[in-house]
Amino acid sequence: MRMMTCRMSMWDWRDSIPSCGNPGKLNPAMRKIPAAFTRANLHAWLAAGCALVVAYATPPAFGRDLPLDTIKLPPGFRISLYADNVPGARSMTLSKDGTLFVGTRGDKVYALPNRRHGKQAEEVITFASGLDTPNGVAFRDGALYVAEINRILRFDGVESRLNNPPRPVVVNNNFPADTHHGWKFIRFGPDGLLYVPVGAPCNICEPDPARYAAIFRMKPDGTALEQYARGVRNSVGFDWNPDTNELWFTDNGRDWFGNDVPPDELNHAPRPGMNFGYPYCHGRSLADSEFGDKHACGEFTPPAMELGPHVAALGMRFYTGAMFPQPYRKQIFIAEHGSWNRIPPIGYRISLVRLRDGQVASYEVFAEGWLRGITAWGRPVDVLVMPDGALLVSDDKAGVIYRISYGED
Repeated sequence: MRMMTCRMSMWDWRDSIPSCGNPGKLNPAMRKIPAAFTRANLHAWLAAGCALVVAYATPPAFGRDLPLDTIKLPPGFRISLYADNVPGARSMTLSKDGTLFVGTRGDKVYALPNRRHGKQAEEVITFASGLDTPNGVAFRDGALYVAEINRILRFDGVESRLNNPPRPVVVNNNFPADTHHGWKFIRFGPDGLLYVPVGAPCNICEPDPARYAAIFRMKPDGTALEQYARGVRNSVGFDWNPDTNELWFTDNGRDWFGNDVPPDELNHAPRPGMNFGYPYCHGRSLADSEFGDKHACGEFTPPAMELGPHVAALGMRFYTGAMFPQPYRKQIFIAEHGSWNRIPPIGYRISLVRLRDGQVASYEVFAEGWLRGITAWGRPVDVLVMPDGALLVSDDKAGVIYRISYGED
């Protein structure tokens, strides 16, 4: 475990906030903690010995030692290991032959072949290394697309060259190089275009709206780049409703606004050009303490659902399989990575958003148990529906891929 210290400034209690637990580079804007985060909040935080980051910092268990029997699922569901030893496992995509490609926020992309289409991957191959935060992966026409911080790469003919991949082709290298929220989740939409988000280069600020805090899309060859949605602080997961082909996406709310605000968001973008409010408005009607006086919340598209505060909602999928019972089909599963700056911690689970007539009807916990008190042994990142209907879940803390199934022995 890395050592952490908490410093309490005798001049300004807010100065101490970013020094304990910020997993990224210190952002000066994070020192501007609004009054909503009270002195009492901070005292409780310090008294707990920086408990809000314990879940983030606690070393993980690995592989067969993981306490999978402590994961709580609805009756009839079970969880097992699909693959062990996938350090930093993040975004996932599946090739036509059943190879699972897994991105990371390190420098590697992994390939997990499953030629027999069984319940476990047959091996874990380091497909590529030396990359710059290759979080996002997408597969199309035999090629693997990989998102680095400022560019999109394409590896051609990968299914037959897992151990000897070709040199990548640079598809587009015109994205910002900012590392703050610079890692990307990418996917091809039903329109055949590659969707690429660019997060805000800060916790809260007014970045160039033409380049940041938005979701873009482009042709597979990198041309015709256009902005699809704006006012999006940091989306690390999206999918399209299988009935309507309309985009839905998660968005992470800002930090240092309060223990219970703002909410993370599940958003619905059925058409291009919609603005979801960042940095002026959070959730349905919460004006930002620094920028909220510049625009009214009514000017923006509200979220389809307000999720838990600081749960770090990342990967999401509509369930399109046939294995799960009917009430779960075409519903939304969301990987909640878990808070690092809230006491008590929240998230570290898989949530389920149910729809009725195309509108959100409920938000509930589907799988939990990665968090024990204030200590986490795993952090879900992405979800993916397999051809057999099982749901895969990546975990960058435990370094594994889980398989959630229903009705199997």
